[in-house]
Amino acid sequence: MPRPRTHEEPEHGWPLGWGASLREFRTHLAVERGLSPHTAASYLSDLNHLAVWACGRELPATELTRDHLTAFLVAQQSEGKAPRSLARLSSSLRAFLSFLRMEGGDGAGPEAVVKPPRPPRILPRTLGESQVEALLNAPDTATPLGVRDRAWLELLYASGLRVSELAGLPALSVFLDEGFLKVMGKGRKERLIPFGQGAERWIRAWLVLRPGFKPRGGELFVGQRGDGLTRQHLWRLLKGYARAAGLRPGAVSPHVLRHAFATHLLDHGADLRAVQAMLGHADISTTQIYTHVHQARLRALYDQMHPRSGG
Repeated sequence: MPRPRTHEEPEHGWPLGWGASLREFRTHLAVERGLSPHTAASYLSDLNHLAVWACGRELPATELTRDHLTAFLVAQQSEGKAPRSLARLSSSLRAFLSFLRMEGGDGAGPEAVVKPPRPPRILPRTLGESQVEALLNAPDTATPLGVRDRAWLELLYASGLRVSELAGLPALSVFLDEGFLKVMGKGRKERLIPFGQGAERWIRAWLVLRPGFKPRGGELFVGQRGDGLTRQHLWRLLKGYARAAGLRPGAVSPHVLRHAFATHLLDHGADLRAVQAMLGHADISTTQIYTHVHQARLRALYDQMHPRSGG
């Protein structure tokens, strides 16, 4: 059988039962695990690579062995895949094999996937407090759109929300008197996040103006036509405000503000577990990267300020 030439599903579908397996796995990710379409698509993209490799060797998913999976990962590594991509690929394989095992398959299970070397730790980019202050002050709050943008910028920094969570945030999920918001995060896990008076002040100002935009839905932040703001729209606005604040647009993103939220909390003595809960990280090891950022900042400050730091 000729090997498919791309890593996308062939025009007539995957042979050897791969098509059905991948379709069922896609449904499992969306319905049972509650993953976003973007995350599910990442899993399926990885598994398409496996399907290409396996179909080229006439291997159904149910007949994969540890040796097959190791050979596949070695082939991917030889094609130049970075350690971080290999780690994600291995995770996708384990999830898929766990699903097949759960469905009654007797082929290789997740334990058959050899763990790749740990990818190098990349510290997240962040902003200093004065840089964040300049960014928050960038919108022209003499205009309704400027008030709206000051409100979502304040909330993004005050809560550490993901941009997808901010874009879909319902107005009814923000409890101003109590000073917290309720958000549905990854895996449809709900969490409560406090926010301060700065965000509260600007959200209240925006809520006075919001009816004038004739909202079509329940989103807190809407555009001039009343539709909720998209992730792409928020990105574009943020880049513009970065320029206005004198910051390099390439160094500023919604995720960088999320990093600033976490790092600045730790700088001021917040507990790591509390930061984990507010960020919505399932595993504290994900949050611990911010302790490295915090320690690096302390070291730089020490080297700069202590008279004996140079020995």
